[in-house]
Amino acid sequence: MSKAPATERKAKEGIAGDPLLGYAALPGVADEMLDAKGQIRPVWRNLISHLGRMTEHERRERFARADRYLRDAGVFYRTYGAQGSGGERNWPISHVPVLIDGKEWETVCKGLTQRADLLEALIADIYGDNKLVQEGFLPPALIAGNAEFLRPLVGVRPVGGHYLHFCSFEIGRGPDGNWWVLADRTQAPSGAGFALENRVATTRAFSDIYAESHVHRLASFFGAFRDALQSHKQNPEDRIAVLSPGPANETYFEHAYIARYLGFMLLEGEDLTVVGDRVMVRTVAGLKPVGVLWRRLDAAYADPLELNQHSHIGTPGMVQALRSGALTFVNALGSGILETRALLAFAPTVCRRLIGEDLIMPSIATWWCGQKKEREHVAKNIERMVIGPAYSRLPFFDDNGQSVLGSSLRKTARDTVGDWLATEGAKLVGQEVVTLSTTPAYVNGKLTPRPMSLRVFAARTEHGWQIMPGGFARIGAGDDVAAIAMQSGGAAADVWIVSDKPVARATLLPPEESFTRNMPGSLPSRAADNLYWLGRYIERAEGALRILRAWHLRYAESADPNAPLLADVTRYLKGIDVEMTKAVPASLLRNIDSAIYSASNIRDRFSPDGWLALTDLAKTARRFHETVHAGDDASHAMTVLLRKLAGFAGLVHENMYRFTGWRFLSIGRHLERGMHMTRLLGHMSGPDAPDGSLDMLLEIGDSVMTHRRRYNVNTARLTVADLLALDPLNPRSILFQLNEIRTEVEQLPNAFVNGQMSPFYREAMRLHSGLAVMTPEAMNDDTYQKIELEMEKLSDILGQTYFS
Repeated sequence: MSKAPATERKAKEGIAGDPLLGYAALPGVADEMLDAKGQIRPVWRNLISHLGRMTEHERRERFARADRYLRDAGVFYRTYGAQGSGGERNWPISHVPVLIDGKEWETVCKGLTQRADLLEALIADIYGDNKLVQEGFLPPALIAGNAEFLRPLVGVRPVGGHYLHFCSFEIGRGPDGNWWVLADRTQAPSGAGFALENRVATTRAFSDIYAESHVHRLASFFGAFRDALQSHKQNPEDRIAVLSPGPANETYFEHAYIARYLGFMLLEGEDLTVVGDRVMVRTVAGLKPVGVLWRRLDAAYADPLELNQHSHIGTPGMVQALRSGALTFVNALGSGILETRALLAFAPTVCRRLIGEDLIMPSIATWWCGQKKEREHVAKNIERMVIGPAYSRLPFFDDNGQSVLGSSLRKTARDTVGDWLATEGAKLVGQEVVTLSTTPAYVNGKLTPRPMSLRVFAARTEHGWQIMPGGFARIGAGDDVAAIAMQSGGAAADVWIVSDKPVARATLLPPEESFTRNMPGSLPSRAADNLYWLGRYIERAEGALRILRAWHLRYAESADPNAPLLADVTRYLKGIDVEMTKAVPASLLRNIDSAIYSASNIRDRFSPDGWLALTDLAKTARRFHETVHAGDDASHAMTVLLRKLAGFAGLVHENMYRFTGWRFLSIGRHLERGMHMTRLLGHMSGPDAPDGSLDMLLEIGDSVMTHRRRYNVNTARLTVADLLALDPLNPRSILFQLNEIRTEVEQLPNAFVNGQMSPFYREAMRLHSGLAVMTPEAMNDDTYQKIELEMEKLSDILGQTYFS
C-alpha cells in the first residue's frame, strides 16, 4: 500500500499528537477539513501542518495577536437583552479560518450568481407586472399579506433599472457534501465589514501561512463595488453615503467601518431632507445633493411620510425622491420581501419560470403550510421538520426561538400538529431539519468540530455580479446548530479561498499618477455638532479634574473639608453639578461618557487610537470612582486622569487632519475652556474670596511658574486677572481662547456672506475685541458674568448657523 504524502503525514501527526488529539468528523456530518474517508483535504494540509508543529504557547500567542488587533481597532457587536437593551460585545472571532478550494468556490459562485439574478427578476415582477401571482406561481397571500411588501413602491422602477446591488446568502453544506442556501439577505445585508476585519485579524495570527497559501484577497471586491456605486451618480456634485439607523444598531461598527474604508459619508435619517424631490444632506456649508444611498436600515423606516409613520430614523419624502428618479437606493426599498422564509418553497418553480433554469444551488427544503398537500406532508413528517413563521426573514437558528423543532414535541402535541397547521397553516412553513457541516475550532487547547454556516456576499458591478472571494463563517458555540447565531454565543471565522497558483495583490489605492480630492464642505451638520460637543465635554472633564486635584491636595494637608477655602470651592463645584460625595465624582464620569457618546456618533471620522484613548480614560475613571479615597490618593488619581486626557488631546492635535471637523472640535474646546476660566475668575478672584484662592486659581490654570517669571510680586488680584484673563500668550487665558476661536471661525464655510461677516463671525470678533482692550482693573465679578453670558450666546449662534 502506498504511503500518504509527507505533508499529509505531518498534518495527521499534528492532529494525532497533543494538544490536537482526537479530531474526527461527527457521524453522519460532513466536515470541512476531513473528506469522507477521514483524510485531510489537500487545501487544509499546509495550515494543519503548521499548527501541528507549534507549541501551545505559540498558538496562544498568535491568537492573542488577533484578539489584540480587534480590541485595538474597537471592533464590537451589539447584543440585546430580554427587554431590548443592548450592550457592546467584543467581536467573537474563531481563530482558525475555514479553507475552501478555489475550484469548488467557482461552483459556489456560479450558483450564487444565478440566485442573485433570480432574486432581481423576482422583485422586478413583485413590484412590476406581478405575473407570478397571476399565473399561480406564487400565492397572493404571501405577497399581499407580507409586512415587507411596500405598496407605495409598486410601479416605481429604480433609475438604474436594477433593484438589487448588494446581497448576501447564508449557505451551509449538507451531509452529502453539497451546498444549500439557508437564507437570502436583500434588505440591508450586514457582515461585509466584519469579514474584512476578520481577514485582518486572522492574518495577524497567521501572517506567514497566509503569505504562502495563495489566498484570494478581498479588496478587489470592494473596489469594484465602489466603482459601481460611483457610476450611479447622475451629477458630479452628488454624494454617496451609507445610511445607518445609528449607534444603537447591532452592526453600527460595520457601518462606520465600511463608510471609512470606501470613503463614503456615514449619514442618519436626520441628516437628510428632501427639497424639490431631491435628497439633500445638511452640511455646515448648506444643503448638498445625495445621489446614492447604501441603505443599512429596514426599508419601512426610510420614509415616515409614506411608509412606517412611527419611524424616527427616516426622512420624509424619500419615496417621492425615488419616484422622481433622482436617487439610487442600495438596495431598493421593498427588497426585504425577498427574505421571506416561505418564498424558499417556491424558488425552484419560480427559477424555471423567470430565467428558464433549474437552481444550481438548492434552498433548504421548505413547505408553505397554506397549501393542503404541503401541509399534510409536513404533519406526516413532523419528526424531521422544524415549524416556523412563514413571513420570518430569518433562518430558524436565528429567529430567537420562534421556530419549533418537531422532534422536541411530545407525542400528544405531535398528534395535534395537523389541526394546528390546518388553522394557522398560511402563517407557517415547515423546513427539513438542517445538519450542517463542521469545521475545526480551537477549543480548550485542541481542534474541535463545530457546526458552521457561511455568509457570502454578492455585489453588482459594471461587469455583472461579483462574489466576494470569502466572507465569514458563523461557528457554533457547541454541537447545536442553533448556537451558530451571534446573539446565542456563536463566533465568526475568516474564510480563505485558496488557489493552486499565486493570486493578485489587490488594493483600493489609486494609481500613483491619478488621484482626486473630495469636495470641501461635506461635513454633515450632525457630525459637526458631535465634534463640537466632544471638544466641550473633554474640556469640561479636564476643568473639573484640575479643580478636584487642587482641592484634594489641600485636603491632604489640612484634613478639614470645612476649611474656608475648601468649603468655598465645594460650593462652587456644587454650582456646576460636581458633587463631592466621592473623591472621583459621578458627574466626572458622566462628562467622559458624554464625550464617548459624541465620539460614537462619528466613528467613521474618529481614529481607532483616539477611540482607545477615550475608552481607556473612561475605564480608569470608573475604577478610581470605586476605589480612590479623598486626599493624597485622590490627587494622584486626578493626575493620572489628566495625563490620559493630555494623551488624547495630543493624539487629536498631532494626528487629526485640519479639515472643517477639526475646527468645530477646536472651537468646542476653546469655548468650554474660556467659560470654565471665566466662571473660576468670577468666583475666586473677588475681594471676598478666602485666603489662598488666587494661588489655587493659578494652580488650576497651570500658570504658577509663568506667574513667578512674569510678575515680581506676590500673587495679587490684578496679576492673576492679567495672566488668566487678558494674556494673549497664555493658553489658559480667556483672551487666548477667544483669539483661537476667531482664527478657526475665519476658516469655516460661509464665514463671509456676500462680502460681509456671518452673524457668528461678527459675534466672535466683537467678543474678542471687547476683551482685548480691557485692563486688569476693569475685571470684576460683573465683567466675568457678562463675558460668560456672551460666550453662551456665541455657542447658541454657532448652533443656529451650522447645526440647525
